[in-house]
Amino acid sequence: MTMGIAEAIPGVSGGTIAFITGIYERLLRAIGSILGPEVIGALRRDGLAAAWKAADGGFILQLGIGMVVGLGVAVMTITELLAAYPPVVWAFFFGLIIASAIYIGKQIKQWNAVAIGLLIIGAITAYYLTTINPMAGGDNLLFVFVAGAIAISALILPGISGSFILLLLGMYTVIFTAVRNIATGDTGALLIVATFGLGCLVGLAVFSRVLTYTFKTWPNQTLAILTGFMLGSLRKLWPWRNALSMRENSKGEMVPLLETPVMPGAYEGENTFVIAVIIAFLLGLIVVYLMDRFAPPVEEEMEILKEA
Repeated sequence: MTMGIAEAIPGVSGGTIAFITGIYERLLRAIGSILGPEVIGALRRDGLAAAWKAADGGFILQLGIGMVVGLGVAVMTITELLAAYPPVVWAFFFGLIIASAIYIGKQIKQWNAVAIGLLIIGAITAYYLTTINPMAGGDNLLFVFVAGAIAISALILPGISGSFILLLLGMYTVIFTAVRNIATGDTGALLIVATFGLGCLVGLAVFSRVLTYTFKTWPNQTLAILTGFMLGSLRKLWPWRNALSMRENSKGEMVPLLETPVMPGAYEGENTFVIAVIIAFLLGLIVVYLMDRFAPPVEEEMEILKEA
């Protein structure tokens, strides 16, 4: 459910939530197997039940239901809280990501020049993504397909959210408007959504296999660059940010597009909520600590992945 909430908020990655809850490697393996030869072979040999087992269907179904519920919760509650108390909500996620980056960094068994270099590259890349001007976007079907493949990859990439990638590509409003217009019988909107969905499927199948391979082959280096991604994304989650430019969301409302981090004294919002921000930040740290205590050990998950 928390992955669904995270993916509904530009700047928060569902992949981060998957990692700190101990399901990241299983998620990669399950997604990569859906369109892979193992599932197709099982389907041909032994039927649907075997293919369902090979694809870890029960896990995917549970995760999918949880994400749908999480998206509903985000729409009904988180987005309202963001509108009323933005610094407080962002402070919670800021604490969540800092603690998550520390948690992932602790899993790196050997820190060397390569690992440090990859961490720095990951941090710089993620930071740069939070500063660049968005593209113009458009409804060209090839671009819609590519946008789907890139944006959905952020579902399993800690640090950068799919919603934020869509914003950078200029496709956030295009896709959400198309989804809304399907109900009116707009065949053009249906084609856009179908093409986007196909791009998502291809992106998930390819990117999950790439990450699975890197975890098997270079676990420390992969963890290092993912830690860097999370640290670099913190700029997008700083509690006090002033808008540099605005965009129109899927509801026709004007919301910030590019923002710059500021100290509380320079914040242009109605209230800085300093005390509440500190409490929310600490709560984010505590949540990850509790997840660390009760989630399966990452070492155990990594062994499962290597055996896959």
